[in-house]
This record gives sequence, C-alpha cells and structure tokens, in this order.
Amino acid sequence: MANGLVVLISGRGSNLQAILESPLGEQVVAVISDHPDAAGLAIARTHNKPVAVCCANTPTEVEEQLLQTLAQYQPALIALAGFMRILSPRFLAACCAPLVNIHPSLLPAFRGLNTHRRVLAAGEREHGCSIHWVTAELDGGAVIACEKLTVSNDDDEESLANRVLAIEHRLYPRILVQLLNNKKEQ
Repeated sequence: MANGLVVLISGRGSNLQAILESPLGEQVVAVISDHPDAAGLAIARTHNKPVAVCCANTPTEVEEQLLQTLAQYQPALIALAGFMRILSPRFLAACCAPLVNIHPSLLPAFRGLNTHRRVLAAGEREHGCSIHWVTAELDGGAVIACEKLTVSNDDDEESLANRVLAIEHRLYPRILVQLLNNKKEQ
C-alpha cells in the first residue's frame, strides 16, 4: 500500500525545509539524497525523518539503489526538490510512484540549468517557477502549476533567484498536498 511522500534532494534542501515546515511535513516518509554531504540531510534529521543516500560509481548503479530504497518506503508520490540528476527512461518506467519536480522557470521556456541568468540575458519581463510531472524529457512533463513574477529592472541573477525561490517555498508544499490528497481519493 502506497503511503506518503518521499523527497529526493542533492544539495542544500531549502525546498525540503519548506515542505517539512508545512502541514505536508507529516506526510514525508523519507528523504533520499544522491550526495552523502547534502546539507538537506541534516534538515531531514532535524525533523526526525528517515534518510538514505544513494551514490555509486555509475548513474545506472545510483538508479538501482534509488529503486531499491524507494521500494522500501512504497510512497504514493515522489518529489524532486533540488535533485540534480537526470533520471533515465528505464528508471522512470520501473519507479514505484509518480515523480513531481519543481523547476525555476515558466516551462516550457528555459528548461535545464542557469534559468535566471538565461531569463535576464533574453530580456524577459516575466519569470517564475513550474511544478511538473517528471518524464524522460528534461523538464518536459505536463505542468501541474506555475506562478509568475515580474522581472525588475534592477534584478540580477541572485536577486531573481531569491525571489523565485520564495515562490517555490510557498507553491511546492501546497501543490504536493493537493496531489497526495487526490491520490488518496483514487
């Protein structure tokens, strides 16, 4: 029987912290990282959440470890929160639950890395973040929700990143709760 949310991280864990400090935090059953020194692991431990690290010599081995670890928890949903690994189609087909990601752009624009720098270089006036289903296409899954902001004339990469991150911290927990509630009703 599927239960709760597993969060995958790679680094500092700011979205993880937002999730754990929201009402959704009670539904997090584990936090998994692909980096043993990810700061987010300490955040998970502070909130008394089980943690696991899946790191190996090859991407295929990491994915095998992830699949085995995820199978132990049988989550209803898996949230990528700063998880900086591209998952293979084989992994996605074998995964025990749907995966959701948050991306710092208004998808389908600016897929991949360095979104804030690219938005500024393109002279865009709108920016934001998108929550989407994870598919084999990088940042290509159907968008579940997004929130926009206006790019200010005085924004630089850091200020824009911070403004988008504040939106992420509000939006991601709220949407994940809705998705989990929908899974329970099915």
